[in-house]
Amino acid sequence: MFLRLYAELRSIAGRLLRGEAEGHTLQPTALVHEAWLKLAGEHGLRPADRQHFLALAARAMRQVLVDSARRRRAAKRGGAAVNITLSDDISGLDMPLDDLIAVDDALVQLAANDERLARVVELRFFAGLSEEEIASALDVTTRTVQRDWARARAWLHSELSLRAPDS
Repeated sequence: MFLRLYAELRSIAGRLLRGEAEGHTLQPTALVHEAWLKLAGEHGLRPADRQHFLALAARAMRQVLVDSARRRRAAKRGGAAVNITLSDDISGLDMPLDDLIAVDDALVQLAANDERLARVVELRFFAGLSEEEIASALDVTTRTVQRDWARARAWLHSELSLRAPDS
């Protein structure tokens, strides 16, 4: 399945890395390959279908990106969280990797409160899946995904604005 979806994964990785400053070291191909290594390292990886595989790949890419951002932040010894907006058109993917740390921390907290909301954000924001694809992956209706996306965005906006430095 990986080979059939490789081009799509590269496209997702390209969108994720588009907002990164010039000179960063992580390239789309490397991101896809590192995500694959994470996935291949998990025993019993048997995705049921395309959406399931992309969901797993999205989580792996998120982990790779956040790990990379944490290493860079640790090297710089600092940096405050910023105000991040999650938009409906997925343009929120154009963000510096450092900002992904704040999003990831908030998603972990959201998952503790409501796992499905966190999964909707992960699938929409990191994998770029459509509402219909997310509904299929989570076995819910498209309308449920729309409501969950709206709730999750509102919660994340509130949570991330608390972390943002005063302007």
